[in-house]
Amino acid sequence: MANDVITLLEQQHQEIRRLFGEVERAQGDQRKDAFRELVRLLSVHETAEEELVHPEVRRAEGGEPVVDARVGEEHRAKELLSTLDGLDPDAEGFDTLLVQLRDDVLAHAEHEEREEFPLLRRATEQKRLEAMADMVKAAEAVAPTHPHPGVESAAANVLAGPPAAVMDRARDAIRKVLGR
Repeated sequence: MANDVITLLEQQHQEIRRLFGEVERAQGDQRKDAFRELVRLLSVHETAEEELVHPEVRRAEGGEPVVDARVGEEHRAKELLSTLDGLDPDAEGFDTLLVQLRDDVLAHAEHEEREEFPLLRRATEQKRLEAMADMVKAAEAVAPTHPHPGVESAAANVLAGPPAAVMDRARDAIRKVLGR
């Protein structure tokens, strides 16, 4: 099968699963680095889905309620991820929240793979799915690297995304220089 948007997103779901395991097993700086990578991947992945995939699925027959449910899941996950992003991975309570986030995110990914992606595949020509993979990569390259709860629509991402991305990437650079 050609590399299309669904294949790309499913590969990212696998990487997200792997990163959750790494964060849960690692300690010290390795844990902090793995968690930072998880936050980044979740943030850019969801932004790209919100900007490109959800609008496409909404146009498919039966797509509206499926996307509405996914957006609700994403909002809850962003709120939890935002809370975790403000904590040190060694902080008390972090592990409990991480398990909750993992369970929510993995259930969300499963819902996408079982409900949303099949709708997208049926409603969209293969050439378009392939082009969407490139569009997702481009969107992720400029997406915010931290969660922004309340920004779950394509329009909200277009308006709030660029300034948030600049601030997030500056914050990431400062953290890297300071070793945090």
